[in-house]
Amino acid sequence: MEQARTASGGGIREVEGDLLDQPVDVIVNAWNRNVIPWWLLLPQGVSGAIKRRGGLEPFRELARHGPIPLGGAVFTSAGRLPFKGIIHVAGINLLWFATEKSIRLSTRSALRLAQQKSCRAIAFPLIGAGTGGASRQKTRALMRSEIEAFGFPGEVLIVTHHRP
Repeated sequence: MEQARTASGGGIREVEGDLLDQPVDVIVNAWNRNVIPWWLLLPQGVSGAIKRRGGLEPFRELARHGPIPLGGAVFTSAGRLPFKGIIHVAGINLLWFATEKSIRLSTRSALRLAQQKSCRAIAFPLIGAGTGGASRQKTRALMRSEIEAFGFPGEVLIVTHHRP
């Protein structure tokens, strides 16, 4: 897959694989607005994988933050995962749909938080392309646009999971 440069020189790569196996400082979890208690939800996709491999602690920490504005981001520990932390973004609205606005804001908020936490490398899933119902192609294009405009100084991975 192609490599592009952000405005400040960091790289953007698209890779296929498991988000939880990427060699980065922080991963992004496409979450909801945090208005429904996490223990009432059946985490799927990235959230489900984090719960299985990383444990419950990141979700307990996330719950203490309360509701997250649409497109907002919250940093938690990574539980048993080997990362500096997890950035949870509110990538879907209260009707469980991802929009252009929620995808763009979530991407920008995650990059801003990663930069504040001095992370050199961040890995994103396709925000909103699962539960949020957005197309993978549209999501990828919106995210790339925001990443390029933001100018993250480190490496940014957009991780797609192969679907047979």
